[in-house]
Amino acid sequence: MSELAVECAAAATVQAGADEWVGALVRDHFAYVWRLCRRLGLPEADADDAAQQVFITASRRVADIRPGSERAFLYGVAVNAAAKWRETRARRREEPETELERMEAALPSAEELLDRRNARVLLDALLDAMPLELRIVFVLYEIEQQTAPEIAEALEIPLGTVASRLRRAREDFAARLARLEARRRFGGTKP
Repeated sequence: MSELAVECAAAATVQAGADEWVGALVRDHFAYVWRLCRRLGLPEADADDAAQQVFITASRRVADIRPGSERAFLYGVAVNAAAKWRETRARRREEPETELERMEAALPSAEELLDRRNARVLLDALLDAMPLELRIVFVLYEIEQQTAPEIAEALEIPLGTVASRLRRAREDFAARLARLEARRRFGGTKP
């Protein structure tokens, strides 16, 4: 076998291993990345596309992903994908429909599905109103159930900053929810 043939065979073996690893990465983390994109403000259809883009980027940058830090890497790529989506949406200068308006038009009649969907819309509206630095920590800790050290590593911030932002995020979320409930009790229905 020629030297070139040996090198080609070795490269094919390495590529097959990388493809298998990326496949496992997608299987293990796709739901996490999709939920993260949704909680960072992307509508469902765009979250699908953004999650796919995150894994395309991961497949191109396999060498940059440290073993054991896959979620931190995927988090960073997902945050960038969500930011690009928000920038693109802002440039359109359209008056986008709110998630609630789109939801009301397409709700199924089953009461349980309706309640779940409304709860997600409410959560999205509350999260969308929060400052981004607080929302990110809140989503990672409360929804994605990552630990504070994992969040500190992913965001590249001190552990104390994570704790401070989490405390402020919880206060912000609770205050927004209380205001919403008060408005609903006293006649207003907007989130």
